[in-house]
Amino acid sequence: MRATLLALLFATPALADTATVVQDHIRPGFTAFANATKALAAIDSCDPDVLRAAFQGAYDSWIPVAHLTLGPAEEDGRGLAVLFWPDPKGSGWKAQRALLAAPPTAEAMAQQSVAARGLPALERLLFPTEPLENACPLIQATADDLATTAATLAKDWGPYGDLLLTAGQAGNDRFLKPEEATQALFTQLATGLESLADRRIGRPLGTFDKPRPDLAEAHASARSVRNIALSLEALKDLALTLNPDSPKTRAAFDHAIGLAKDLDPDIDHITDPQAWLKLEILQQAVRTTRDTAIAELGPALGVELGFNSADGD
Repeated sequence: MRATLLALLFATPALADTATVVQDHIRPGFTAFANATKALAAIDSCDPDVLRAAFQGAYDSWIPVAHLTLGPAEEDGRGLAVLFWPDPKGSGWKAQRALLAAPPTAEAMAQQSVAARGLPALERLLFPTEPLENACPLIQATADDLATTAATLAKDWGPYGDLLLTAGQAGNDRFLKPEEATQALFTQLATGLESLADRRIGRPLGTFDKPRPDLAEAHASARSVRNIALSLEALKDLALTLNPDSPKTRAAFDHAIGLAKDLDPDIDHITDPQAWLKLEILQQAVRTTRDTAIAELGPALGVELGFNSADGD
């Protein structure tokens, strides 16, 4: 009897925190993304100057949920269809060149390579490095396809969120124990911080002797540094929603966010040694934040890191 009571005592906080994450962090985030992409697709213009503000709004709404790569984002590669990055071989632009010559319908866009879809695809069309001819049909198809994907993600987080909320209950074959649901979200936190350090910061950082700002996410739309800061804020929200009583993790995030806000908003300036050093210090702070969150939240939640689909990418 005593063992049963102890098990319930440890399981209940994890389940409650998981429920709060689903209801306050995940579902509202994907709904906001769906609304922003719907607004972008509804604009009756192909003029980049008209569309860019809405594009920025859609990107702003994606970053708060970009770290959530499980469930609906895994299904049919939807997460990659929103953001296929990095693309070191330039496969997205190669595919788009062919589509410019024979623009697909919005429905047919869903059958194209993920490299030719989503936010990076729209960025290449709205912030082109060379003049584009007859880009309007492809802009419209890409925006419509993005809005459809976002709406599907938001819709599917209804039933998938219910699986997290009912972890351990009869009929739930996905999460057999409450701890499994909490572990899945805890792993998203750790993986999100790792990706932030290695990709969003690490790729443009390059080396001291050879920075690569051109490899930064959303370089053309000049939002690379903004994405870093927004990602930190989103991951902090996930961490503290999972376990609000995490003072060390809160302090680590606040330190990293402060460093991010102190960066020059133009990623190209990391060719300056002082700017490069600031970005490298931020990278170290993000890695420290990950280590701190794992050490503090894991024991508090009674879970360890699990497998994530992004591992080894």
